[in-house]
Amino acid sequence: MTLANLLRPDGPACLIIKATFEPLGDQDRFQPAGFPEMGHVIYDAPQVEKDKDGKVIRQFTEKVCIVDSAASMANHLETLCFANPTAGILHSDLDGLPYVRCVTDGKSSTEGNDRRMVVSTLTEGHRLASDYFLDATLNERNFRKILREAFGITEIKKDQTYFVTPDDWWTIYTTIFQYDPNSLVHGILFAKEQIKISRLLTAQLEAFGAARVGSSGVKFDRLGKTNSGQPIFSKDEETAHRIEATFLIDLGLLRSYGHEDNGLSAAQKNLLLHLSLWKVERMLSSPFRFRSGCHLQCVSRSFATETTTNLPEENFRSSIASAIDDCEFGEQVVTDVYYAAAKLFQAQGSVDASEPSAQVEPSEEEGDEPEN
Repeated sequence: MTLANLLRPDGPACLIIKATFEPLGDQDRFQPAGFPEMGHVIYDAPQVEKDKDGKVIRQFTEKVCIVDSAASMANHLETLCFANPTAGILHSDLDGLPYVRCVTDGKSSTEGNDRRMVVSTLTEGHRLASDYFLDATLNERNFRKILREAFGITEIKKDQTYFVTPDDWWTIYTTIFQYDPNSLVHGILFAKEQIKISRLLTAQLEAFGAARVGSSGVKFDRLGKTNSGQPIFSKDEETAHRIEATFLIDLGLLRSYGHEDNGLSAAQKNLLLHLSLWKVERMLSSPFRFRSGCHLQCVSRSFATETTTNLPEENFRSSIASAIDDCEFGEQVVTDVYYAAAKLFQAQGSVDASEPSAQVEPSEEEGDEPEN
């Protein structure tokens, strides 16, 4: 099995990449993701030990800790698209990859010739479906309306109910790909339009044989200028005998994005596959800081499909630059949508009654919002 034939009609349903991590610096403890009112999640999972022939030796229960969920891992994988995430500088490997930026007025000009970036589809949890883009304008037109027209969906009740016919989906895939291929990698939900596309790349990070380690900290207020005093607080970390990440690339879903002359072309589907692999390679190639107390490095990895194990790693090296070139995007690949600073930075409680209020969309079911 090689990268070249993964997308063949008779190819596998899924590519499975497993990676084992260890805390950097031979540390014993690490900090998993925390969830509101729950803290770290540890659960009892049934496990099976097999011999080299696949025969079950024993069955047992093991404590497993969720280090990072699928939503959190999607956030981490998207940060890898930048050479400098805080400055929004794209990694050089991804030169020519389309994405959308929300821009607003610069500090020194309101004439539209001095604009600064607010967010991009590579940093927003809802990606292209974020209100930062949908409520903005492109060429003085509402970007949401531009997308609706491009999708070709049928409006049943104005601004409320839409119907998506089967043949509309081909246009939906190509339109999203045109503006932001990354949105098809990690999934997207347009709540009002009732358009939901599942994750192509799903990842999770778990620790096996986990045990909670309780410790404490203290905050000093040396000048006495705050009301915090000198509080002592508790914090939790974990130990484990194995930390393992699982990356699933849904090849069956990827094939469904195009059929013959409809939807995505072979080159476009190939780019989504290479972009998924490139992100995984970047995360595994050097130590990665998942959070301040969770700096891990990959020590082993394996590739498999649902039917074949121990596939050679060298068969799945990403050629992301070539895959981008094959799509022939052209020179103008970054789309800037404009959101006026007067509305974007308007203080809460100071809404002008003459201005229509923005409608708030329901939260994404699997929203990739950062966890604690």
